Amino acid sequence: MRLTLATLLTGCLLGSLPAQADTAQLPAFKATYTTAFDMGISLSGEAVRQLQQTANGQWRFSSEAAAMMAGISETTRFNYYPSEPIQPVSYRYHRKVLGKSRKASVDFDWDKLSVTTVVKDKPWKMQVPTGTQDKLSYQLQMRLDLLAGKTEMTYSVADGGKLKEYRFKVTGEEEIDTPYGRYNAVRVMRDRGEDADRETLIWLAPELDYLIVRLEQTESDGKTYALLLKNLETP
Repeated sequence: MRLTLATLLTGCLLGSLPAQADTAQLPAFKATYTTAFDMGISLSGEAVRQLQQTANGQWRFSSEAAAMMAGISETTRFNYYPSEPIQPVSYRYHRKVLGKSRKASVDFDWDKLSVTTVVKDKPWKMQVPTGTQDKLSYQLQMRLDLLAGKTEMTYSVADGGKLKEYRFKVTGEEEIDTPYGRYNAVRVMRDRGEDADRETLIWLAPELDYLIVRLEQTESDGKTYALLLKNLETP
């Protein structure tokens, strides 16, 4: 079984850089997860997370989770150059629960160091620093940072028309049983501060080059979302 990347990641080279440097850190993958989420009703289903390089040399990372009456879809397109932070280009979000739909988009203009966010057909812009991530691309950047040996990570993330600071730290190791196998995983917690009423825990397997094997998130209203690795495909 075990294919390594040495998810959330063989792709070809960007520009004229040596292909070996690129594929060593950002190979394509397709991971399937079992899901359980509570958004007013308890639902279970599957999620598919896929990373692939597009014809124009950019990368596309998507996450789609669906159950009987609910679904969440996220997609980020980004540029990647070895030894540099991932550079997101656009982010799309769509959630539908019991017939109610919510969409959001974020587009980056790196020449002007700005992003344009659109929610409910209302656009607004803000300035962002170099290295800013979107709500999906930072998860790939985290994999690269863990591969580089980091145990604490901080990301500026364009989130909901605001520039937010996402802080993470490695808090231990655990054996995680998944439908795809058992892994010794690094547990990473999002640090929201001492009085936080939301919690995000992520388990990533070094054996799979820090692919997410389990994720649990609890919102302030008690709603939950969880992922558990079911299958992994790499080219």
